[in-house]
Amino acid sequence: MLGAVLAYPIYYLVRISLERFGLFELIRHHGVYIGLGNFRSVLHDQIFWHTLLRTVVFTAANVSLTIVGGTLIALLLKRLWTAVRILLTVGLILVWAMPPVVAVQVWIWMTNVQNGVLNYILTTLHIGNYDGHNWFDSPFSSLAMATTLIVWGALPFVVITVYAALSQVPRELVEAAEIDGARAWRIFLDVTLPILRPILLILTSLSIIWDFGVFTQPYLLIRPEHLSKGNYLMGIYLFKEGYLNSDFGRGAAISILMLVIVAVLSVFYVRRMVRMEDVQ
Repeated sequence: MLGAVLAYPIYYLVRISLERFGLFELIRHHGVYIGLGNFRSVLHDQIFWHTLLRTVVFTAANVSLTIVGGTLIALLLKRLWTAVRILLTVGLILVWAMPPVVAVQVWIWMTNVQNGVLNYILTTLHIGNYDGHNWFDSPFSSLAMATTLIVWGALPFVVITVYAALSQVPRELVEAAEIDGARAWRIFLDVTLPILRPILLILTSLSIIWDFGVFTQPYLLIRPEHLSKGNYLMGIYLFKEGYLNSDFGRGAAISILMLVIVAVLSVFYVRRMVRMEDVQ
């Protein structure tokens, strides 16, 4: 089953990456072997390197906001009344259940230039004059909007997972620390965090994998007509080179490079998890 589900698709991807594989080759079901030509082409493309750097920064921002925000909300859930906690949990589940395409449409309505609720609220609160403000007129602003959407959609999974892990923190250890006069932040660092660390490592690794290759939200939110080389992410770059340009061999090479990069970005967290399992 693993061979059928994982090994063969990866083998086929590697094979295509070593071939010139366009529309004509797709129809023939046979590419022309060119060795590492696709990889050389991609690695000599300055757009690839700029996109890679932008995607790494984008991923770091998304993962940091998701993990930190999700942990803080999970800690808040422990202190809320039962009714409020249930209400907030239901809200988180509804967010989690919302399809990305529907969430993108909601974000487009909220940030609409003419009658978006975001501009109205910011203007009403006298934060500034946002009447007619376009949130997608610059690469930074458009990617920031994509970040808010991605983090919003990812928070529920982190919150619910961390909240479940908090139930494993021994209450007697917390009470002993409180009796010794430890402050709340010290209790979290010395008692709670060591128990949460394995869960946080797993969540961080998964978030890196998801956010580095994200495509649906930024592509649909920014919209194809507003996409430019200044706001490409790796998922969008792959889609453009592999599918819009019908260069499937080059797209396969980009996919393999993305796989290697994600593995490198995740290796620290994977090694930490393995070490913790060895200690246990």
